[in-house]
Amino acid sequence: MVESDNKKKVSYRTPLFEKAVAAGAKSIDFSGWEMPIQYQGIKQEHQIIRTSVGMFDISHMGKFALTGQDLLRQLQILVPSDLEKLRPGQAQYTVLLNHSAGIIDDIIFYYQGKDQLGKEKGLAIVNAATTAKDKTWLLENLQSTAIELEDLSSQQVLIAIQGPLALKSLQTFVNRDLNAIAAFGHIETEIFESKAFIARTGYTGEDGFEVMLDPETGIQLWEALEKAGVTPCGLGARDTLRLEAGMCLYGQDIDETTTPLEAGLSWLIHWDTKGDFIGRSQLEQQKEAGIGKKLVGIEMAGRYIARQGYKVFLAGSHVGNITSGTLSPTLGKAIALAYVAKSASKIGQEVFVEIRGKNYPAKIVKKPFYSREKK
Repeated sequence: MVESDNKKKVSYRTPLFEKAVAAGAKSIDFSGWEMPIQYQGIKQEHQIIRTSVGMFDISHMGKFALTGQDLLRQLQILVPSDLEKLRPGQAQYTVLLNHSAGIIDDIIFYYQGKDQLGKEKGLAIVNAATTAKDKTWLLENLQSTAIELEDLSSQQVLIAIQGPLALKSLQTFVNRDLNAIAAFGHIETEIFESKAFIARTGYTGEDGFEVMLDPETGIQLWEALEKAGVTPCGLGARDTLRLEAGMCLYGQDIDETTTPLEAGLSWLIHWDTKGDFIGRSQLEQQKEAGIGKKLVGIEMAGRYIARQGYKVFLAGSHVGNITSGTLSPTLGKAIALAYVAKSASKIGQEVFVEIRGKNYPAKIVKKPFYSREKK
C-alpha cells in the first residue's frame, strides 16, 4: 500500500506491480489500486489476445475462501442462480442481489467439494471496487457460526492467461492435462511445487485460464510466462476485449440500481430449480409488469465513439444513456452498451447518440459484438 502523489488518497499495488514498472507500463488509479493500463498499447495488446496469448495481473480482485457444513444451501439465498446443481470442479457466474433486486456485484463462485471434515468448500472471486462491500454483505447474511470466510485478497496473486495459445503456454508449467478442464471448470494443483488454483475462466471472450498462487510463486510464473513469449497486457485492452464480448463492467453497466432482467442477465435466474432468494419477489413483479429499460448493444454508423454518459435519442426524445463505449479493434467499428427505454430496444432500431452537442446515427444490435470460433 502506498500514498499517491496527490496526498489525498491511498493506492494499493499488487505483488506484480514492480514487473509492470520495469516493463515501462503506464498506470492509472483503478478502484484505489495503481494498475497498468497499457504496456505496448491498448490496440496492440487487444489483438495479441485475439490472435495469440497475453496475460493480465488481476491480483487486485477480491478472493474469498468459504467453508461450511451447508455452504451451498446458505449461499442459495444470496444469488438468483442454482448453486446446488454444481459439482466439485464446476463454477457459476452469478450476481449478489440486494432486497430491491439491484446488483451488489457480479461474481464467480467456484465449488471445490468437501474437505476431510465433510465441510463444503468454495472460492468467490469478486470485483476490486466492491470487495469490502461484498465481504460485509456475505458476513451479514451467512450464519457466521456455520460458515467461515477467509479473505485471501491480499494473500494471493491472480494472473489471467488469455487467447488462442493460452492452454499451450500454461501447460508447460502444469503437470495436469489442462485440456481436461471444461469452460468454468477448475482444479487445485501445483506450479513450481507450490499450491495453485487454475480455472478455465476469463473476461476477454477468448479461451483462457485464471491462476491463483502465493505472491512469490506468482512472480515466478509471470517471469516464466513472459520468457516463454506470453505478452503482458494492461487493463485498457481487458476493457475493450470484454466490451466486444458483451460482458458487463460493474459500476458502469450494472450496479445496485439495475436488476438482472434489465441488464440482460435473466439467464442467471433459475426460477424453477431453486426456492426463495433475496430479491426474488421484486424480480417476479418486474417480470410480470415488464421492464422499463434494457441494456442493449449499439453500433455507431461512423467512427464517432459513444462514451459513458452520452445520451441516446429516438425520434427527438431522450430514451437512454451510454454506459460503455469504444472503437472496437477487432471489428473496426464504434460499439457501445446503453440502457434505453424498452420501447426503443428492438434489434435494428435506428437511434442517435449525442456527442459534443451533435447527434450521430447508430442502431441497436445483437450482443455480443464479437464471438470467437469454437473448436
